[in-house]
Amino acid sequence: MDARAQSAALENGDLSSLELMDTTLARIAAVNGDVNAIVSLRDEDALRSEARAADAAPRKGWLHGMPIAIKDLANAKGLPTSMGSPMFAGQVAGADDLMVARLRAAGAIIIGKTNTPEFGLGSHTFNPVHGATRNPYDLGKSSGGSSGGAAAALACGMLSVADGSDMMGSLRNPAGWNNVYGMRPTWGTVPNEPEGEMFLHQLATSGPMARTPSDLAALLDTMTGADPREPLGRDAPDTLTEIDAAPAGLRIGWLGDWDGAFPYEDGIAAVCEAALQQMEGLGHHVEALAAPFDADAMWQSWVDLRSFSVAGGLGAIYAQEDKRDFLKPAAQWEIVRGLEMSAMEVHRASMIRSDWFRTAAQLFEKMDVLALPSAQLWPFDVDWTYPENIAGQSMDTYHRWMQVVVPAGLIGLPVVNVPAGFGENGLPAGIQLIGRRGSDEALLRLAQQWHDATDWPRARPPAVLDAL
Repeated sequence: MDARAQSAALENGDLSSLELMDTTLARIAAVNGDVNAIVSLRDEDALRSEARAADAAPRKGWLHGMPIAIKDLANAKGLPTSMGSPMFAGQVAGADDLMVARLRAAGAIIIGKTNTPEFGLGSHTFNPVHGATRNPYDLGKSSGGSSGGAAAALACGMLSVADGSDMMGSLRNPAGWNNVYGMRPTWGTVPNEPEGEMFLHQLATSGPMARTPSDLAALLDTMTGADPREPLGRDAPDTLTEIDAAPAGLRIGWLGDWDGAFPYEDGIAAVCEAALQQMEGLGHHVEALAAPFDADAMWQSWVDLRSFSVAGGLGAIYAQEDKRDFLKPAAQWEIVRGLEMSAMEVHRASMIRSDWFRTAAQLFEKMDVLALPSAQLWPFDVDWTYPENIAGQSMDTYHRWMQVVVPAGLIGLPVVNVPAGFGENGLPAGIQLIGRRGSDEALLRLAQQWHDATDWPRARPPAVLDAL
């Protein structure tokens, strides 16, 4: 059952929260040992007790009595927040983060955490605290990241909805690699924590993941809403209300490989192009577009602003020599780059970002949606740190292989990953549907129309469930 169906069954008495909790714990026991998506699972007796209490209490919201696990970068009161780092292993949160508090206020029962890379850096979910999350379609492959635990848990039916976060594809790449939906909302729609520096670092955002776009919309509506303590948030309209109003005649621009700037493994472009052909069958017009902006300039802007942001967040840890070695090499590289950067270098990077935003705004005068793959290659070996080349082209950084997600992330545009199908290797791929700023609701309606026509998550469940 999808999340909204579970919610309706709980509301009308066809399902109890205790029954749902028992089923959830049974599924986790059956598959999580292989996949390693849920970490820091709470005591089962305590969870059953909370479920009984939910059954006896008035409904708080649509998530009332429903199990959910929180990505292990966010604080959930009473649970560890390791962020995948040995420095914080076992550290128990004293309060909920803003987003978590909103989920709990809607009635969710928080059962544990979902696995993530150390500090969320890298689109491959592994860390020295909890280990690697494996792809449920092939246990020898990566689940992506940094929301890899959430995506794998959804694919396996351990959760019906999940939160994630996205700086460099972390809601999109794992969703594509696990045959589920992930949405990076318009930047500012889901407020960041009202702490620390709150004006300069406009890259990362939280967002929803699910097996259907309507569940994405329901969870997004719960997560959204400006907070008076956070200066750059926005109040957004509900996205669930019109989710079933199928759009017609959309102009979809296929950006391909960005005129050769993005190398793809064999089969990636073909799966996406086949999906876009299906979208044409739904009444939309797809047009192949030339690269609208210089990819090298965009990449330089991205890596500079990202390093500036990472140094701002982790620089204080790096400054402590007794803790520095706990940071993985990728984190140290990012921090050093950020610390060595001048203010004018940051300004130049933001100028490039501004130029790209202006160019994209003009592009959206002609197109309703832009499309790109959600990753440039198929899920790779789980034992790799990161792929060192794609289609014979060397990757010069630990994250260059995810360059395809930068065009939307750099300028805060909304993106929905939709499952695009499977390769000859039996592995799933996704496609990014990118909209103009504030078009979250329209993107979700397109995604729901696509889901109604394909329902890839139900059509191709993961191999790890075959034995159940």
